[in-house]
Amino acid sequence: MSALSPEALVTLDGIADYQHRRTSRIAAVLGNRLCSSALDYAVAHHLLEGAEHAARARDADRLAWYCKTTTRDLPRLSADPHIVLNPRSADLLHSEISETAYYLVGPDTSPAPPEVLGLVRAAIASATEHGFGTLLTQHAPVICLLNRRRLDETLHSWALTRLPGTVFTDYTAHPEVLARDLIHEAAHNWLNDTLAAYDVELPADVTFFSPWRGTPRPLYGFLHACWAFSLTVLYVREARCSATGAVVPFLDAHLRQQAVQFAAAAAAAAECLDQALSYVSANEIRDRIGRAVGEVVGPA
Repeated sequence: MSALSPEALVTLDGIADYQHRRTSRIAAVLGNRLCSSALDYAVAHHLLEGAEHAARARDADRLAWYCKTTTRDLPRLSADPHIVLNPRSADLLHSEISETAYYLVGPDTSPAPPEVLGLVRAAIASATEHGFGTLLTQHAPVICLLNRRRLDETLHSWALTRLPGTVFTDYTAHPEVLARDLIHEAAHNWLNDTLAAYDVELPADVTFFSPWRGTPRPLYGFLHACWAFSLTVLYVREARCSATGAVVPFLDAHLRQQAVQFAAAAAAAAECLDQALSYVSANEIRDRIGRAVGEVVGPA
């Protein structure tokens, strides 16, 4: 099977149409005039969740803001074609929509400082240079940077199914590390959108051993790990070649760690991925995940 470029791996018919349909439905509920871009799709979910919060709190003014606002009303937050958020820890929300903290764009959202915008632009430039620009534009148009860390500190990142197109992540001073984590979380958003666009339903009672967690995981989580970690390895392999300074050993350590994880998956069950992919009814998705994993476990 011939290799595909990162751009080709994440390009599938039907995803943009799915995002447009979903955005149109949300716009109809809110009564505003959202457009059809990937950024509108991500922002639409912020507006919908924000409107629900405001309605429950009986905050009429805030509810009105969420119902009338569109992406065009948020130029102060833009780092075209992305929105960059940098909230304080005290501004993060906790609710039934997520076991982890999250943040919603609102009327009181402040622009990210210039140094944060510069870091994001550098990270996006690195990702784009190595073929992942489309992935970030289409599946991470809203970037929420949380805590600044050192390279020797643990970095946390996540994405939420209720806020597709948004990535939450800690960050360091190194754009290559931020690009890696944005690609990882955007990959999760891509797979969620793609499964929905192709009407794929995965059984909840089927599990596979995940070397990333060291425990059996539901099929959904196992496929997400295979896909997202594959894309980060493909990026880091390329970014490592031009990186300099302290980030080089960090990227090398990531590649070594992932080599161990993928080897463990292969050793645990040679047919594990094929068996997992057999539950995916869409040929296009099976092909993309299989190719990505194949490029990682094959010769570097």
